[in-house]
Amino acid sequence: MSRAALLVLADGRFPAGGHAHSGGAEEAVKAGRVTGAASLESFCRGRLHTTGLVTAALAAAAALGVDPVDLDTAADARTPSLALRVAARRLGRQMMRAARATWPHPELDALARHFPKGAHQPVVLGLTARAAGLGLEDAAYCSAYEGISGPATATVRLLSLDPFDATAVLARLAPDVDRVACRAVDAARRVLSDGVDALPAGSAPLLEVGAEAHAAWPVRLFAS
Repeated sequence: MSRAALLVLADGRFPAGGHAHSGGAEEAVKAGRVTGAASLESFCRGRLHTTGLVTAALAAAAALGVDPVDLDTAADARTPSLALRVAARRLGRQMMRAARATWPHPELDALARHFPKGAHQPVVLGLTARAAGLGLEDAAYCSAYEGISGPATATVRLLSLDPFDATAVLARLAPDVDRVACRAVDAARRVLSDGVDALPAGSAPLLEVGAEAHAAWPVRLFAS
């Protein structure tokens, strides 16, 4: 295992398309739920412990070697919003392109053939971690961190928030990332004996409703 590969995968400059998505922050800003650093922290914490836990567990399970097709079905069942399912598959397709160029692997090729329009992003992320020689803990951490760093970065653009303040939010959430990653890894290991129903199914209704509203906007800065 090369832990340096985790730095490449988790780098915001990895060309996986995340820069075009706000993780629900754009709609939350317009709705007045995110107005500054304090409300951004609350938003990210809520996202992390709900959908963030789900995606981290999916990524960890994929890195562990669970059938990615089964995991993709589980991801679909845990994503009620059509807009979010479309966004997840779009991000998965872009991540797949970057992953296959960076860490060529037959398992990535097989998943790309099965889902030519894109599998769910956390499933692709976990399989990418596996291709890079990383473990399920690495995949869980990468997914959990990505789930909060995206909204934080987007809010800098949306609100002209001081980047130092946004980064401080991420630092304060580090213990939460640790807890979520640990729970995600535990859930992924249970999948081996109990199947994909062992995965968490935490919901965030405001994110789902907000995503549907955001998808209907005629003009938007971010894709989701």
